[in-house]
Amino acid sequence: MRKIILFLSFVWLLGISPARAQFETTRDSIVQLFGVVMTADSLVGIPAVSIQVKGQNRGTLTNNQGVFSIVVLKGDEVEFTHVSYQSKLVRIPLNLVGNQYSVVQLMVADTVYLPATIIKPRPTPEQFARDFVNNAMPDDQYEIARKNMSEAKRRAWLQSTPGDGGEATRMQLNKIANRAVYQGQTPPMNIFNPAAWGEFIQAWKRGDFKRKQ
Repeated sequence: MRKIILFLSFVWLLGISPARAQFETTRDSIVQLFGVVMTADSLVGIPAVSIQVKGQNRGTLTNNQGVFSIVVLKGDEVEFTHVSYQSKLVRIPLNLVGNQYSVVQLMVADTVYLPATIIKPRPTPEQFARDFVNNAMPDDQYEIARKNMSEAKRRAWLQSTPGDGGEATRMQLNKIANRAVYQGQTPPMNIFNPAAWGEFIQAWKRGDFKRKQ
């Protein structure tokens, strides 16, 4: 029995030793990277600099004074990027002694040269006035609303927009009611109605009976 216990203890020690060694190696490779990012010409801290470990989804940003801190591994490549400065790449040494690494990263402004633009005035005040008057300005929301509420626009929409369900139902019920009222007798004819003739004349003057293109 004692031999079995000694054998199991020996096997357990053999199994835990590689795991412990791997844990010790991983813990020794963890590095606290910290420092400050500054301009190369005036040594002023740069805020909002993106600091990201290449090949991984880990990163951070510098604060208002350009100070940062991030956990990395020995051998990692850390990239410093900013929209106004040239990118920088820092590699953590594999033979680093200890678990802390501080840097003062200087960044150079990224200068972008744009093509030259020459602004010239109009040749004469008369030509400027002519172009200004003839220049077509797009309608704003108020002008579009005003045009949509005009009488001609509303009349065109009234003729082209189909009736909804409620309107079709009311028209059908009115027809049924009229047939019920004049059941058994001849319905009156609007040809002798002065009001109907007045509406007809007004519609004729408006051009409601003109052929639509």
